[in-house]
Amino acid sequence: MSTAHYQTKWSQLGTLITVFFFWGFVAASNDILIPVFKHAFNLSQAQSQWVSLAFYIAYTVGSIIYLFISKAMGIDLLNKLGYKNGIALGLTISALGTLLFYPAANTGSFNLMLTGLFIVALGFSLQQIAANPLTVVMGNPKTGSQRLSLAGGINNFGTTIGPILVSLAIFGSVTSNNTEASIESVKIPYLTLGVVFLIVAAFFKFSSIPNKIDLDHVAEEEADSNDKIMHKKSAFQYPQLWLGMIGIFVYVGVEVATASNLPEYLKVKMGIGTEKVAPYISLYWASLMIGRWTGSLEAFNFKKGTKDILKFLMPYIAFGVFLLVNKIAQHDITPFYVYAFVIIAMIIGDILSKGNPARMLLIFSAMGIIALLIGMFTHGMVSVFAFISVGLFCSTLWPCIFTLAVAGLGKHTNEGSSYLIMMIMGGGFISYLQGYVAADHLLGIQYSYIVCVACFVYLAFFAIAVKRILQKQGIDYDTNTADIKH
Repeated sequence: MSTAHYQTKWSQLGTLITVFFFWGFVAASNDILIPVFKHAFNLSQAQSQWVSLAFYIAYTVGSIIYLFISKAMGIDLLNKLGYKNGIALGLTISALGTLLFYPAANTGSFNLMLTGLFIVALGFSLQQIAANPLTVVMGNPKTGSQRLSLAGGINNFGTTIGPILVSLAIFGSVTSNNTEASIESVKIPYLTLGVVFLIVAAFFKFSSIPNKIDLDHVAEEEADSNDKIMHKKSAFQYPQLWLGMIGIFVYVGVEVATASNLPEYLKVKMGIGTEKVAPYISLYWASLMIGRWTGSLEAFNFKKGTKDILKFLMPYIAFGVFLLVNKIAQHDITPFYVYAFVIIAMIIGDILSKGNPARMLLIFSAMGIIALLIGMFTHGMVSVFAFISVGLFCSTLWPCIFTLAVAGLGKHTNEGSSYLIMMIMGGGFISYLQGYVAADHLLGIQYSYIVCVACFVYLAFFAIAVKRILQKQGIDYDTNTADIKH
């Protein structure tokens, strides 16, 4: 295979990953809406997690609709509609969802707010089904996880500034001393977002992003030996896929649940009010950005010496973005300087992974477990930073799981992608489960994080199991991630 075929299509990739920004911006902003809705509608902690549940269950519904239409048509919907057309349609659907925030705010309807979020995420599901496999194949499939890390880094730039901007839009500036948020203050930021969705949809429609990709050819590039490639009638017949589906469910679950329940932890254990939680939520999502910016370095064809330097420099550049954004938002950033030392643990894990998605999944899952246990059994800011650091160890898990789960699927890649996107519902179910057991008469908010520990335990198992499964199919990331041309 010529190395020219492996060249990453940077102009197309740059356009594609803009949608990753919006997914992150809205998802992280939900963490600001949760405590606002909890107060405004007098909800329990479990009931407040309906925000996450409505948002993430929409991914499942969207994926089921996608599969149903594909089966009814007798052809994969994206192959018929086209990839960039599918993303543009998804953005339009999301824009329609934002329109509901206007009547919902005017009538003070929690159910209408949830419906709006549901429709926004419904559009996101179609965007995700198209954008993730496209990102993997815009270059060598074996470095697809690094390109997904790069896209994830853009996603987490959105998650870093989303809570800050939405909090400013709802509460005003920090110096305004506004501690109460009216439901009506929610509508303007989301209507503005809807307009942006429509503009980007038009941009995608006329972009150079491909409408078609040759998925069978991708499978041939992934395998070291073509005679080991599995040719199955259904995506479900590939064990890496259904194990990966559970992996996506628990991964999104632990990522979302940790952040969604963090405002309650800060309020109960630290006495930090809702109007002041934005920088903590921002740091959690910035932690994912820190890890993904670092993990994405493998997608670039840097010299080894340059890459080694950037592995230490890039995380702190990303951390600097968090500090700058929060400084501009007039938050006191001095309590967060010490987090620079926590980042060292993530850098060590990244170096030990050697760019191998299965090894990284195992190492970071173990680190996630350790961070959660520290958070559960310590107090004060040590506990807070331990919970926030879960973002560092979640940072590159999505691209690792996704890449490993669709490896070798060939023509079934789109179908497999839709099944994986379906499992994003874990973000809603796991966060609701944690919110439920966080009740004072059960585990309490601090020990409720045992739910997230269980999620990481499965991910460690998946990392070990999927490596053996793929090796039997002739796909071995140990042999080709180090010296691959990009």
